Amino acid sequence: MLATHIQLFAFPSLARWNPTAYGDFQGVNWWVWLATSVLADGKFISIFAMLLGVSIVMSPRRADRAIPAWRPHVRRMAALLVLGLLHAYLLWYGDMLVPLALCGAVVFLVRGLAPRWLLVVGIAAFATASIVSIALTWSLAHGSPADLEAWRYRYTPRRVEMATEIGFYQGTWLEQMRYRVPEAREIHTWYFVTRLFWQMSGLMLIGMALFKLGVLSAVRSRMFYRALGSGGFGVGILLISLGLWRSFATKWDPLDYALVSDQLRYWGNFFVALGWVALVMLLCQRGWALRPVAAVGRMALTNYLLQSVICTTIFYGHGLGLFGQVDRAGQFAIVLAVWAFQLLASTAWLGFFALGPVEWVLRWVVFGRRPRLLRSVPAVAAG
Repeated sequence: MLATHIQLFAFPSLARWNPTAYGDFQGVNWWVWLATSVLADGKFISIFAMLLGVSIVMSPRRADRAIPAWRPHVRRMAALLVLGLLHAYLLWYGDMLVPLALCGAVVFLVRGLAPRWLLVVGIAAFATASIVSIALTWSLAHGSPADLEAWRYRYTPRRVEMATEIGFYQGTWLEQMRYRVPEAREIHTWYFVTRLFWQMSGLMLIGMALFKLGVLSAVRSRMFYRALGSGGFGVGILLISLGLWRSFATKWDPLDYALVSDQLRYWGNFFVALGWVALVMLLCQRGWALRPVAAVGRMALTNYLLQSVICTTIFYGHGLGLFGQVDRAGQFAIVLAVWAFQLLASTAWLGFFALGPVEWVLRWVVFGRRPRLLRSVPAVAAG
């Protein structure tokens, strides 16, 4: 997800959906943006949400039979919610833990459904986000001209506004709050109700269904995964490409983007995410251990928060203050460096410890007892 999030850490927020709003957009920078848009943006948060759904299905199996399954789940979601709120309002507004925790609390209620019904309900919920977005935008387009003009004005890139945002993020931690708090609040209220709740809940339910069907356990046939990968990447890249073409053709008009381009990319992202899932399952079937990647996954929460700490230190004023100064190619170089560091650091950490530091604290909170942190060392028989 960092390949996508780096834009939010490094550039004014409007450049997130309209890449022409800020920064050099030629040569290597254009290719970096294109590859990220087609292969990464929106894909890995989709996988992350599906896997959280899987963990909700698996957790009751691991829980103590004497403890109701809902109790540790509620504690887990509450802990993620608190952690997400701290992350969003004190460090980085792009946090996704809050919406994931709220959605996780809801989908737990239907975790026992058969895979077919989980798929049906999940796809319906996922589609609802599209329907709501189109309906709201359509009503805005055919409503008050003043409201439509105000909405267009908000999403029209203006140098003065972006320069102001850059100035605040290059300032002190308290100065950054002027932009961070309103952005986080909007994500947790309006954007959550109209989109994130439906999107994330749908993805979690789909993840549950795929797990119950064995898709996420690499037990299906190679032909199945090849078909899923080909279909996922093929359909997804086609939809995303059409959306990007439309955006450039309309010069990133906000209204047209919300009605057409964003919907094509929304569904394209989902299909490409399935393509990535199929590719990983095929690699697992071929015997690829992927141990460094697995180590990062076992410490997913720690690494997710660590990325925010690293990137805000690089780009915000309480650190190096490089916000708005590093082009897309430079941002991707930072992404590669952070990836390399986390692959090595996670592998090294799990060589000595059983859990990541944040995962260790979270498990302590959820189960009410301190888990073992150090790895168990097998006893060596005396020779």
